[in-house]
Amino acid sequence: MAVSLEHERLVWERGARVVAGIDEVGRGALAGPVSVGVVALAACAEWPAGLADSKELTPAARERLAVPLSSFGVGRAVGHASAPEIDSFGIVAALRIAALRALSSVGPVDAILLDGKHDWLSAPPATLLEDDDVVPVPPVTMIVKGDTLCASIAAASVLAKLERDAIMRRAHDDYPRYGWDGNKGYGAEAHMRALREHGATDFHRKSWALPTA
Repeated sequence: MAVSLEHERLVWERGARVVAGIDEVGRGALAGPVSVGVVALAACAEWPAGLADSKELTPAARERLAVPLSSFGVGRAVGHASAPEIDSFGIVAALRIAALRALSSVGPVDAILLDGKHDWLSAPPATLLEDDDVVPVPPVTMIVKGDTLCASIAAASVLAKLERDAIMRRAHDDYPRYGWDGNKGYGAEAHMRALREHGATDFHRKSWALPTA
């Protein structure tokens, strides 16, 4: 299914000047951060050619979108919450932390389109950030399969995927046994085997049920 601006247009027609699409990457990984992309759009009619949900794109296709997406919309950012933050606060709160960090970088937003069924962003009140300003969260509309439908959410998913993959490739240089240049911290067999043989690193989510020897 091709992305469009249909859902964004409905929000603009209700009076919002800027709508932000939001999507996350890395929620189910065993290691590394959870990353949340935000792409803010004022009223427009076009999006980068080839844009789709990041999961539907090859790595090369995502890389080709990096430059077009760098000027798409009026603001764009990716926020991250680290493995220790996931361990301390839980994954849902960590998603919110990462999203608020991204939102703080894109400027004023009037409405949000959030991928999925569960609104993990607007409730409970955003009081978890210690090193960033608390960002007021505008009205959130959930869009099931939004990363395949909405250009803003698809763009957010691609940007988040690009940044998180780059983080995991750099981490692979420090921890090559775990194969993060390929599995990006997810539970691939080589990653699971390395955990059983060598244990967890500081980059792992130690509160999760990681395999042991």
